[in-house]
Amino acid sequence: MINRVVLVGRLTRDPELRYTPNGVAVTNFGIAVNRPFTNQQGERDADFFNCVTWRKQAENVANYLKKGSMVGIDGRLQSRSFENNEGRRVNVVEVQAENVQFLEPKNASGGARDDFRGGQQGSYGAAQGGYGSQGKQGSSNLDEDPFASDGKPIDISDDDLPF
Repeated sequence: MINRVVLVGRLTRDPELRYTPNGVAVTNFGIAVNRPFTNQQGERDADFFNCVTWRKQAENVANYLKKGSMVGIDGRLQSRSFENNEGRRVNVVEVQAENVQFLEPKNASGGARDDFRGGQQGSYGAAQGGYGSQGKQGSSNLDEDPFASDGKPIDISDDDLPF
C-alpha cells in the first residue's frame, strides 16, 4: 500500500503551535495549492489542505513560517473522526507533513519570522563560511560570483570538464 503526498503551495494562515499533555509539539496550518489548469473564466483555482506536523519540525514551522510562506511538503494522508460540541460526528482528512521545506527566503513574501541563517541554524551557516544574523562570518563571501571575470583568462584543463 502507498500513502504519499507531495505538495507545493502557500500557507493560508499562520501556524498554530500547541503541545500535547506529554510535551510533544504539534503544529496545524493550512496550505493552498494552485491547480495546473485554468477554469472556463481563465482563472486558476486552488485546492486547500489542512496539515499537521510534529516535534522539532512543528517548532520550526511555527517559528519560521507565517501566512503566505511558500513551502514544499512531503507526507501522508490521515483520516480521523471526533465528536464536536454539538454531539455530531466529524470526519477530517489531514496531511501529516513529515518533511516541510521552506522554499523562499525571508524577504520574498515576508514568509519567515527570522533569518534562516541566523539563530539556531546560524551555527551551521557560520561553520560553512556563511552569514549569520550578526553579519559576515567565515572567510568566504556567499554572494561572490566564482565565475566573475576579473579580466584574466580562466585556466581549465580539458580533463577537468565533465563533458
